[in-house]
Amino acid sequence: MYPDGKVKVYIETPDETGGFHDAICWLPDYTWEVHGYSESEMMYFKQLIRDNAHLIIEFSQEGGILNAANI
Repeated sequence: MYPDGKVKVYIETPDETGGFHDAICWLPDYTWEVHGYSESEMMYFKQLIRDNAHLIIEFSQEGGILNAANI
């Protein structure tokens, strides 16, 4: 989590050409930067982030998912 309370969520998947598609979501604003994903792919990712934003924000305050899970 950044000092201003924002959390950067980064999504990246390989594409067919050996590159990557990526998207960044800034929480809690839900501001998106999208590169290469279709509308239907983005609908999935947006719902995934919305359904889990409370956990993402909580884990970011605790140092990330591995710290939160004590792994």
